[in-house]
Amino acid sequence: MLRRLAMAAVNSNLDALLQDAARGARIEGIDALRILPSAPLAPLMVSAETLTRAGFAERVTYSRKVFIPLTQLCRDVCHYCTFAHQPRELPAAYLTSEQVLAIARAGERAGCKEALFTLGDKPELRYRAARVELAQAGFATTIDYLADAARLVLEQTGLLPHLNPGVLGRAQLERLRPLAASLGLMLESSAARLCQRGGPHFGSPDKLPERRLQTLREAGELGIAMTTGLLIGIGESRRERIEALLLLRDLHEQHGHLQELIIQNFKPKPATRMAMAPEPPLAEQLWTIAVARLLFGAGMSIQAPPNLQPDALASLIGAGINDWGGVSPVTPDHVNPEAPWPQLGILAERTAAAGRQLAERLALVPEFALRAERWTDGAVTTRIRRLIDGRGCARTDDWFAGSGTPLPAAAWHWTGEVGVRTGGGTPGRTPGGASGRIRGSTSLGDALAAAAQGEELSEDALARLFAADGEDLRTVLQAADELRARTVGAEVTYVVNRNINYTNICQYHCGFCAFSKGRTAASLRGPGYNLDLDEIAQRVREAATAGATEVCLQGGIHPSFTGETYLSIVAAVKDAVPDMHVHAFSPLEIQHGAATLGLPLRDYLERLRAAGLSTLPGTAAEILDDEVRAVICPDKLRTEEWLTVIGTAHRIGLRTTATIMFGHVDQPRHWARHLLRLRRLQAQTGGITEFVPLPFVHMEAPLWRRGRTRSGPTLREALLMHAVARLALHPLVRNIQASWVKMSPDGVALCLNAGANDMGGTLMNESITRAAGGVHGQQLDAAQMQTLARRVGRPARQRTTLYEAAPATLLSPRSPRSARPECRLPEPGSHADAAPRLQSLG
Repeated sequence: MLRRLAMAAVNSNLDALLQDAARGARIEGIDALRILPSAPLAPLMVSAETLTRAGFAERVTYSRKVFIPLTQLCRDVCHYCTFAHQPRELPAAYLTSEQVLAIARAGERAGCKEALFTLGDKPELRYRAARVELAQAGFATTIDYLADAARLVLEQTGLLPHLNPGVLGRAQLERLRPLAASLGLMLESSAARLCQRGGPHFGSPDKLPERRLQTLREAGELGIAMTTGLLIGIGESRRERIEALLLLRDLHEQHGHLQELIIQNFKPKPATRMAMAPEPPLAEQLWTIAVARLLFGAGMSIQAPPNLQPDALASLIGAGINDWGGVSPVTPDHVNPEAPWPQLGILAERTAAAGRQLAERLALVPEFALRAERWTDGAVTTRIRRLIDGRGCARTDDWFAGSGTPLPAAAWHWTGEVGVRTGGGTPGRTPGGASGRIRGSTSLGDALAAAAQGEELSEDALARLFAADGEDLRTVLQAADELRARTVGAEVTYVVNRNINYTNICQYHCGFCAFSKGRTAASLRGPGYNLDLDEIAQRVREAATAGATEVCLQGGIHPSFTGETYLSIVAAVKDAVPDMHVHAFSPLEIQHGAATLGLPLRDYLERLRAAGLSTLPGTAAEILDDEVRAVICPDKLRTEEWLTVIGTAHRIGLRTTATIMFGHVDQPRHWARHLLRLRRLQAQTGGITEFVPLPFVHMEAPLWRRGRTRSGPTLREALLMHAVARLALHPLVRNIQASWVKMSPDGVALCLNAGANDMGGTLMNESITRAAGGVHGQQLDAAQMQTLARRVGRPARQRTTLYEAAPATLLSPRSPRSARPECRLPEPGSHADAAPRLQSLG
């Protein structure tokens, strides 16, 4: 009876503890030590997997690495280790620099992004051979040589070093920090008794727990991202594992620097003192993983090496891991040579069989990679930013917006075979999959079903859609395309228009813009220019003759421009071709014009409309989140100011487009906020005609050149932006446009099978993307638009700016008049007399 009562009390305590953990509450150490050692595995795993999904959804990561064993000499004598050797057993004490680079380059050719340096601890303190070779190479210590080898790999390859050099002092940590993405030091155990005679760490001074904890502590103080963890089954108890995890948690709570925990199982190896020691049962590893997840919460990355439990990958996932660690297609696991790495294709299949999606990462885990400037220095920070996507995962293809690089072959399978689907929807198929059943995870299916019904999705749900990969990616793209078919049909639209960018002189300093010319942009493409009104009028007449129904006019904020300037531009267009649709002026230009005349926004917009302005481009939106704008355009109008200009235009009868410029310092949560703000504005005003995703073209952007941004979105992200926009804005915004200038014609073909229904304008004179390094030309004429639509099996239709039928006859231009000096725009050299810039309306 007493036993039953005691068991009931234990179960009640465990239930309460697990409920607290599920709410995100911190489990106190005293409760963990009292309740968890005897806790049964099943409820721990259920709670741990729930936390893992909350933190990482369906994503399980790995790093594609090459293993560089710089030296296999070590002063320690761990009784389970076969990595360390005697000098007589090795051809040399250290790999040469040439050997290091040869291994690294082989990894680079195989697509690796991480160079894992593993080495014995301070071998020069034990072996004369190590001291001699170091001296011959000009180094005093192994750490000196490691620093030089890491520098060589960093400078001469595209890999990111991750260093496992053992116990380090503060000065050594400071020396290695600029040369690596991260460092690793397994705590293994906090049980000092394991270092006593008879224990696995006897004779290994660097395995004393206090020494290892001191290195981890000082790494945190220096802002170094560390991988650490436990080695289970070497004689420690469950209670001692919990104690070790609590010590690591205390360090992490102080410094936030533990990027990942490894829960590794001991494997007995021949010719070691522990060759006959029992291997820990799988249940013990699962228990430890689950306890680690509960103690560290949803956000900690937890790893188990897949090659050490190849038949239990689903169980490891179910216990709470979200990462497989480094996997090499080139080099063996020199620490566990008896356990070959799984082939990546097989690893992906088994991960998918467990209900997760495999995603590649760098040596810095995704959450840390997104804050690389916090954990790394200089060249390493820049390299990380250029190698990641918006999730912090590794870029896995060489496609870049505007660059002309070919699409990866796999991309055609994401959206279905081009030219086969009719675009009208497959008979009998409803959004989300066959017979209305939504494939992919439950949370994904719920979001897609809600979107198809026109419901507003939450920020978390939208961020989850943006994270879709693998089969989930195909599910999202298909759902968006089927929703497009239901909403606007098979027709693909385009407008014949001309871009007229009347000046590239700008007093703002947007870090993404390579178009503007000012005092800080002298190194960027081309000279400054400023078109006069006669030239603008001539270009409008040429556009009409070529069949255009719209001119799109935008430019930099010239310091001499006032509100009258923009009124003069509209007048010049209407004077040249009275029936031409004037699609002109970003919200920044509208705000600037109103402020310089001292007019309220509404009054100024009404003057523009009376002069002949027809619609506004919803550019200058970039990302509608001030956290991002503070980095990429700190002196530009803020989010609420942009929304105010657009909303005011709608309220006086001027319709607008809306854009997003993405793939720089932004993340999926920012994209979600952007879409939600647009949806809510559209619900109030109904004035947005189309949504236009604009992938960041990075090549000439000032912030990218300074290493402060990513290299634009990946193709996966670019397609998802079109698809998720279709889902998030339904049914309020009917038209999703794909930009051939940014995406390329092939990329547009993919977008048309992923929710887009419009190809934008023929443009005639595209210059902004071209200034950023874009190579897709200045014009895609109507015949090319028609051909592009046919490629995806869809009919094409020329439209007007407002999506009405295009006129059957050309617009009629007027003959040029004599020059009107009073209407000429400021000359390029007129900065000195410029009026002060006004940033807000007050």
